[in-house]
Amino acid sequence: MILLLANVVRPTRNAYQQYGCAAKNGSEDLTQEIDWSRFAYAQYVTNDAYLCNSIMIFTSLRTLGVRADLLMMHPEDWSVGNDTVSGRLLLQAIELGVRLAPVRVQHLEGGDSTWADSFTKLLAFNQTQYKRVLHLDSDSTVLDLMDELFFLPSAPVAMPRAYWLEEHTRVLSSQVVLIEPSAKEFDRIIDSLQHRTSQQFDMEIVNDLYGDSCFIIPHRRYDLLTGELKAEDHSKYLGSSDETWDVHAIMNETKFVHFSDWPYPKPWLPASDEQRERASPKCTMITDGELDCRDRDTWYWLYEDFHRRRVQVCGDAFEST
Repeated sequence: MILLLANVVRPTRNAYQQYGCAAKNGSEDLTQEIDWSRFAYAQYVTNDAYLCNSIMIFTSLRTLGVRADLLMMHPEDWSVGNDTVSGRLLLQAIELGVRLAPVRVQHLEGGDSTWADSFTKLLAFNQTQYKRVLHLDSDSTVLDLMDELFFLPSAPVAMPRAYWLEEHTRVLSSQVVLIEPSAKEFDRIIDSLQHRTSQQFDMEIVNDLYGDSCFIIPHRRYDLLTGELKAEDHSKYLGSSDETWDVHAIMNETKFVHFSDWPYPKPWLPASDEQRERASPKCTMITDGELDCRDRDTWYWLYEDFHRRRVQVCGDAFEST
């Protein structure tokens, strides 16, 4: 039996160079005359695990040569310094040039801990010192800059569709959110938070408010799920049943990958070999005795690369098992 491993992506010192992802698909065309201080890539953090994730995101953006500001919203009771894990990592963020924005964490009492603090990202609507803020979920990997999104036509919100859901639902994905901060929109967000139901989280709120009026960001390039690599039918992602899936071509054009393989754990949480084997994409037989394992190996690379960078950026205490 022969495994097709040619051009398999492996962890390297610079993962972005391995994929050839530096400054592609438009970012390189933006001129130096732009006032980049009016734009920001944003993260929100509510605990040490997500704080590490966010610093990983910001480190990647710095590696890629980001010119826009980097903004981190964090709990207002956190202090910068070496006395606590969060304090040490905040100090590391400052050294990266990240602007810190202390905020009051927006909890949903009694909600699943995975989502209970997710409302905090909506406070980006109040960051009115910026013309536009691009909020990225931190359980993700950034492969390239997304500067061109800052220059989309004006709209209070721009988001991709949740392409993996049924087409008739037309649900927006809150993993990538381009926001035009304003007092008016922030008031709408606060009103929605105050009148939410126990089943409404950040995704439901933005869909209720902007589902029929937001500018749509193409999901392709900007919102690839790791779970897509094991799908049998890729037509929803590709946008056509005529196009052939080629994971290397997809990765070369992709700028943002979101870890989503439920019930497989997020990449900073422990997982057994059995869980990984069950969750990973399967090799496919393409000719007699010949297997194509590119989807599987790319999926493995994404998780292994995350584990490697997590220790490299945040220290041995954050090593995944």
